[in-house]
Amino acid sequence: MSLSRRGLLAGTGTVAAISALTTPASATSRRRGPRPVRTGFDRLAADGYRALAGHKIGVVTNPTGVTRDVRHIVDVLHADARVRLVAVFGPEHGFRGTAQAGGSEGRSTDPATGLPVYDTYGVSGQALADIFTTSGVDTVVFDIQDVGARFYTYIWTLYDCMEAAALAGKRFLVLDRPNPMTGRAASGPVLDKAFATFVGREPIAQAHGMTVAELARLFNAEFLGGRVELATSLMSGWRREDFYDATALPWVPPSPNMPTPDTALVYAGTCMFEGTNLSEGRGTTRPFELLGAEGIDARWAAAVNDLGLAGVRFREAYFTPTFSKFQGKTVGGVQLHVHERESYDPVRTGIALLVTAKRVWSSFAWRSDHWIDKLTGSATVRTMIDAGADTDEVVAAWQDKLRAFRETREKYLLYR
Repeated sequence: MSLSRRGLLAGTGTVAAISALTTPASATSRRRGPRPVRTGFDRLAADGYRALAGHKIGVVTNPTGVTRDVRHIVDVLHADARVRLVAVFGPEHGFRGTAQAGGSEGRSTDPATGLPVYDTYGVSGQALADIFTTSGVDTVVFDIQDVGARFYTYIWTLYDCMEAAALAGKRFLVLDRPNPMTGRAASGPVLDKAFATFVGREPIAQAHGMTVAELARLFNAEFLGGRVELATSLMSGWRREDFYDATALPWVPPSPNMPTPDTALVYAGTCMFEGTNLSEGRGTTRPFELLGAEGIDARWAAAVNDLGLAGVRFREAYFTPTFSKFQGKTVGGVQLHVHERESYDPVRTGIALLVTAKRVWSSFAWRSDHWIDKLTGSATVRTMIDAGADTDEVVAAWQDKLRAFRETREKYLLYR
């Protein structure tokens, strides 16, 4: 069940090695409290990199690809004579993570290792397959920390790299990491393919509740026709109900505006404010937890608090973004304070914030390019809120498609 591939490597010994890597040894443990989680890379390394033996390796990664003692896996692999690492592939924000949203670092040479770094951002299909061919790799390895939201682009880098690997005849190995929002359930609207972009290529839920290894299996079987020679190196010690602080793993910001696991917890809901004329908190120390605009006052916090949303409270807040929307201007709004993570629903909360913002602030507007439709996966959220729908009505509109996705998702879960 935990291995999805068509002969990643030849030979029964290697198959046994991969099988061992993909068995989550303690994933069903019910022990309470923080405990060490071993990532997919940890288990690959503990097995002596047998899954990589004899192959030229390229790694798709960014600053989150680190060991428990915060060494970068590219540096670790490059220094190990058992591994033939020949290339690195960087996603949005770049291999070293210096670019802001919508940017990358371009083609370069990594000064620490001398390895060529290829830019994958904005590249897909045959063009990306050609990059893999040019790099000379046999096996593409993916190791990036996701945050659990459909519109976070790393999972679509995963998707595009998987498709390109199939086109180029390359093997693909996913090294798993935790979903910091937990893997308890999927929530939110499911993408309509008519609205597919790089913030959502295929019909999955806005908060998918899966790890990248689980998503890779779903992508391959449901959307890529099983064409990818796919293997997964799973975690041990991770449980579906685990938040990130239960893992004892170091947190490295996956992107410049994802500084903490708290950010990841709210992001699947509050990132929808990118589709409005309000600030989503970029340019502050609490992006996606602070929301606001010029002219908003205490009425917004009062209105959303009156809804009694589970697990979260809202504080009247004022802030001055150092970049992005309202740069250098003092704006009013709210700060989210999640006090009970187990009952908190980030997507429902995000909808409630949109509904109430529109009602209390007369200058509320959607972005003119209807970016909100790309984020939510259809025009439904925007048109319903414009028509005066309340939170419950908007959330009810996606339940049928969400139930269908949850049924599909169950087939690809690797942890309990």
